[in-house]
Amino acid sequence: MAAASKTAGIELPPLNIQTLKLTLIGDSPLIVHAWSPKALKQMADKQQKKATAGREAKDPWADFCGSMYWLSDRPEKPTEADVEAARFGFPAIAFKAAAVTACTSIGGVTKVAARQAFHVEGEMVEIKAPSPPSMREDVTRVGMGVADLRYRGEWQAWSVELLVKFNGNLMSAEQVVSLFDTAGFAVGIGEWRPERDGPYGRFHVARDGETL
Repeated sequence: MAAASKTAGIELPPLNIQTLKLTLIGDSPLIVHAWSPKALKQMADKQQKKATAGREAKDPWADFCGSMYWLSDRPEKPTEADVEAARFGFPAIAFKAAAVTACTSIGGVTKVAARQAFHVEGEMVEIKAPSPPSMREDVTRVGMGVADLRYRGEWQAWSVELLVKFNGNLMSAEQVVSLFDTAGFAVGIGEWRPERDGPYGRFHVARDGETL
């Protein structure tokens, strides 16, 4: 541990930053719903007050491909072979948000303290899975209760690896693991997760030697 330093007569205690690598294994299917290029363009056009065309016919395959976070270069018009060969991810910040929310289920750590005590490195974490994502069709309610169909990517079996940096002066490695374990059971990630009254996106921290 580094010794405390002094600045203008003020003693600065050293931060105790530690790194922990966690493997999270899915306990229920993961449903993703990224903002598609089409949806982003529609929002940009609306903000810029551009004229819009009439409502286009729904394209389930395009909606499915647009629902996922591509780590590989995404073709303009992905094929089934493109999806099978591609690498996909999920926002790293979603895992931190789940762990912070999980503080409401355990004692001793507030949400404010947790936000400051640890970080999940990177912007995206890669989804590891034994098979490519499948397309699921769901009926959703939009606007004033109007029914609509949504086509999204789903992984039945999945895992991710997180690199977590935490301040050992505020939280122990055991507390970090417990927080993510609780997050996987009580909060989850993705669409229809427990936090949103659904059963999807649950996970647990892998134990020694445990694999998907």
